[in-house]
Amino acid sequence: MKIIETYSHLNGLEFLMVHKPHLWKELNKVVKAVDAKACKTKVSKEKGMKGKLLYSPIDMNANFKKLLTKANWKESRVSYWVTKDEKLIRKTLSMDPKEQKKEIEEAGQTPIYSYNQTDFVKERIAIEVQFGKYSFVTYDLFVKHLAFYIGDQIDVGIEILPMKDLQIQMSSGVPYYEGEFYNVIRQGRGVPAVPLVILGIMP
Repeated sequence: MKIIETYSHLNGLEFLMVHKPHLWKELNKVVKAVDAKACKTKVSKEKGMKGKLLYSPIDMNANFKKLLTKANWKESRVSYWVTKDEKLIRKTLSMDPKEQKKEIEEAGQTPIYSYNQTDFVKERIAIEVQFGKYSFVTYDLFVKHLAFYIGDQIDVGIEILPMKDLQIQMSSGVPYYEGEFYNVIRQGRGVPAVPLVILGIMP
């Protein structure tokens, strides 16, 4: 595979180039090592594409996972406690999880445990490889990466997406770079409030 397009949000790429150039080089190496031909394994059952051989999102994800895990990118979680009270949530948002729970309980509310998980984190850089449903990208960008950034767990979030030319050779419902790039630009320059690098890839 190869990186065709790169979008830097809030200087995410510039941060990588200056502070973590070895990780940027490593990520490029991982993308190049993904064997696209080996991932063209899915026989379509969809109307209009029945019987056509498509790129398998599952196989692509597995390829990326194998290569990133080998390069010591690891899963990470950010835990927190939520409740129904808005003022209480605003008050506890920046607290440590133990303090959040205690504060909610002392206010007479029921604390509900929750967490955000990212599959690949290394040296405060998070990667999400997204060949799932298009709605997952919004969650990655506006919830996952943002939560890890606010929680001071990462400095930059990276989202890897297929270009439209690759996406049309996959199952329906898979997100694509051009569409998600548009969605981020549409929000304005400061939203989401986390440095990001959005990558569009092709075989």
